[in-house]
Amino acid sequence: MPARDFYHNAVRNGLAKDGWKITHDPFVLKWGTIDLFVDLGAERLLAAEKDARKIAVEVKGFTGPSDMVELERALGQYVLNHDVLAERDPNRVPYLAVSAQVMSELFDEPIGRLVLRNQRARLVIFDAKEEVILRWIP
Repeated sequence: MPARDFYHNAVRNGLAKDGWKITHDPFVLKWGTIDLFVDLGAERLLAAEKDARKIAVEVKGFTGPSDMVELERALGQYVLNHDVLAERDPNRVPYLAVSAQVMSELFDEPIGRLVLRNQRARLVIFDAKEEVILRWIP
């Protein structure tokens, strides 16, 4: 099992504060003989519906020496998670969790806006210090 991201607990606590029930830590996706690990699985009952909304959240701190290398890795992992989830658990929506700082320094820049405009990833933005969810980008 891979090491947890530095911000793992901040995102976990933020999701709980936001009304999500953590169901998996980590969320294991099996595909053939390969196990993929997504940091968190969570669900939340919707007041107007009987069904729960389910998500799989990969926490990314972008703490390496190169934001571009980190972005490439994060997007690659997101695509794999997305595709396996589509087959194994199609009602669960994948997200990348990034800090507000990463949002402003990378995703508010042209390369990040391109990724979001082309809907390459869904993001959940968190405040690491306060351990709260600030924004969802579908």
